[in-house]
Amino acid sequence: MSWWAQAKCQIQAVRAERARWRADIERFRAAQRAARKNGKAPAVDHPGPPPSGFTLLPWLLMGMGAFSNLLQGRTSNPWIGGLGLLTFNSLYIYVTFRSFDRDRRQAPSTRVALGLMALLTTGLGVGYGGNWLMFFPLLGLATGATLRGPWLGRIGVLLALYAGAVSGVRDGWGDATNIGYATFISSMVTAAILSLAETVRELRAAREELARRAVEKERLRFSRDLHDLLGHTLSVIVVKSEAARRLAPRDMDAALGQIGDIESVGRQALTEIREAVTGYREGSLATELTRARSALSAASVEPVVRQSGTPLDPPTEALLGWVVREAVTNVVRHSDATRCEITVDGTAERVRLTVTDNGTGKAVAHPREGIGGTGLTGLTERLAAAGGSLTAGRSARGGFTVTAELPVEPPELAAAGVAMAPRAS
Repeated sequence: MSWWAQAKCQIQAVRAERARWRADIERFRAAQRAARKNGKAPAVDHPGPPPSGFTLLPWLLMGMGAFSNLLQGRTSNPWIGGLGLLTFNSLYIYVTFRSFDRDRRQAPSTRVALGLMALLTTGLGVGYGGNWLMFFPLLGLATGATLRGPWLGRIGVLLALYAGAVSGVRDGWGDATNIGYATFISSMVTAAILSLAETVRELRAAREELARRAVEKERLRFSRDLHDLLGHTLSVIVVKSEAARRLAPRDMDAALGQIGDIESVGRQALTEIREAVTGYREGSLATELTRARSALSAASVEPVVRQSGTPLDPPTEALLGWVVREAVTNVVRHSDATRCEITVDGTAERVRLTVTDNGTGKAVAHPREGIGGTGLTGLTERLAAAGGSLTAGRSARGGFTVTAELPVEPPELAAAGVAMAPRAS
């Protein structure tokens, strides 16, 4: 590729960067205007459009002294000096524009261009001296923009000493300190400002990502809890409606009793939904066991409930109540069982809940050890967050078995129980 084609590529790259910069500025201003139009205060903590290579272009004015020497004819071999000035500015623009992208900043081509800048700056400084030595602070600025990291301090010190040494050898040691100091400050300050701006943007992006994930997690939790709540309630209503339809021709009083139960379940469901939305519902294992007996009896399934062990904390009862609700719903809807055993057995350290039926074992799509179905999957996540476990699958005697285990007093059970069961159900 000829030098002219390379120059055209560089010009096109600068134009594209300028277009992106203008677009970012316009989006930021539009957001600010929209906030004011809606009567809201503009986002004062918004960092604005991301910085680009244009923020470092004004520092090229430090080379105006060398350019002035060329125009006034005070530079020997002006064609060489002019070519060197053009090459230095081109390399500076190339390096600084690439320094705002992490991948391009760390690319070998960027490091090679920075090395060529160092060689060219040394040649111009030794050959001409005077104002041409001001290219060393520009070299420090490009170095600070490109080489950010733990080695920057040592590189900055070495570059400052090198710039001072070149200045001292060429024009005496009077201005060597100023050139070295300016080179060191330009590299360190540039790196600090750009690194800080980049860190602020990364932290802001991380905060937005965490907020987005928190919203997604809350939506998932609420939809999962709503499924557990309505799935059980609607199943009970359907079963009791079928029982009332069967009983109506021969026993109207029993059918009216089932209809009364349907009304009671419906009113309770409305109350639970309101409590779920406001986030104050507390689960109770005893309440869920009572409802399980009623739902199983209405579905012509014999309920057998056994409970032993020490009293449980409310968060533990809430989680186990959710397991009873989901497991009994699956028995009523899928199992074709005639008997369902619910056993709660607690020890000093752990409590185990087992729900076993003698049906066909079709509560999940794949009858194997593990978890299947939306409700059981959600319960697995809840119990795992509280330090427990949930398994479900066909039992050896036929039918389907759901087993839940929880530590009696895990360190974070209360938080997990409140966050995952009571508030959203």
